[in-house]
Amino acid sequence: MKQLLPLAILAALSISFVGCTPTQRGAATGAAAGAGIGALAGGRGNRAEGALIGGAIGGAVGAAAGSAQQNRRHNHGGYYGPGY
Repeated sequence: MKQLLPLAILAALSISFVGCTPTQRGAATGAAAGAGIGALAGGRGNRAEGALIGGAIGGAVGAAAGSAQQNRRHNHGGYYGPGY
């Protein structure tokens, strides 16, 4: 039973990203990763503060990366090869 819980959580998270733009996906992923890293880096008495700071920074960086990816896709949308 314990082996099915992480799989169910992973499936629920992957389904939740279906209707998101790359910017939203990047922000959510960055915030989650930043919160985890911040909680670990925060130490014993400052885990919540580290998670909040890490989540905010990770969300901003992830949104910027997702926005850049989205802009690259839209700028090259009508071009499929060299013009002859």
